[in-house]
Order: sequence, then structure tokens, then C-alpha cells
Amino acid sequence: MGAINSCAHTVYVLGIPYCRSKAIDHFFCDVAAMLTLACTDTSGHEYTVFLSAILFLLLPFVVIVGSYGKVLLAVYHMHSREGRKKAYSTCSAHLTVVTFYYAPFAYTYLRPQSLHSPVEDKVLAVFYTILTPALNPLIYSLRNKEVLGALRRVTQSICSVKM
Repeated sequence: MGAINSCAHTVYVLGIPYCRSKAIDHFFCDVAAMLTLACTDTSGHEYTVFLSAILFLLLPFVVIVGSYGKVLLAVYHMHSREGRKKAYSTCSAHLTVVTFYYAPFAYTYLRPQSLHSPVEDKVLAVFYTILTPALNPLIYSLRNKEVLGALRRVTQSICSVKM
């Protein structure tokens, strides 16, 4: 479904007449950035972008959060305090990454085109294309005991050199 959705948006955007410069004020060829260059009324396509965002962004996010709610409820009923702590730690790391990934997408694609700012769109694009994928391994590696031990040793050696 996602491939069909992206192909439909691509075909539509390629068929729009552009009257201004074809240079977009963005890092990549995004649908919203392309629509700002169009000479014709794009409100119908903006509506389909909004519906696509609900279907492919908001709905999966709600399902993910709902499933984590069920997991957290099951964890809450665990008898082992250590097991509960470990499960909460894992779930919080996962939810953090999911939220960092979906929130900028949702904010970008669910707000009206009239509220879009090229600068804000570029900052959000950096967030979900570069920052979140870069933070993902960092977040998960900080949960590793060996990595945390090495980090403590490095910070201790830095602090001892300063004194």
C-alpha cells in the first residue's frame, strides 16, 4: 500500500505545471515542498497528502502506542521488581525512538499547507532523516552494560586528568 501511495503522489507531483523556479527550498524532493512551486490549485492533493499521513503515520503510531500500553499493563502485573524495571527500561527506549521518529512526520504532514514554513520543514526533515536514525543506535547502545562501563571509565579518566 505504501508503494502505491508514494507512486500516486509522485505521478501527481510530476504532472503539476510549475511557473516559478524549479529549485525547491528543501533538502530532498518532498511532496509538500513541490506543491509550493505549483501554478495551479493543489488543495485537492494537499487533502490526499493529509489522508495519507493519517493512514500511514497516525494510524500506525496509534497502533504502536496501543500495543505498548498492553505491554506496560502486563509488565505492571509482573511480580519481579528487577524484571519490571528492565521491561520499563526497554519499553521507554523503544517508545522514545518511535516518538522521535513519528512526531516530526506527523507535525510536518498533518498541518495545513498555509502553516508550512520552509525553514521549519527543513529542521523537521533533519530531525526525522538524520537525527533520529543517528540517535537510535546510541539509545540502544547506552542500555548495554559493557558500553555503560566503558563510558564510565572514560569519564572517570577524563575527570582524573583534569584534577
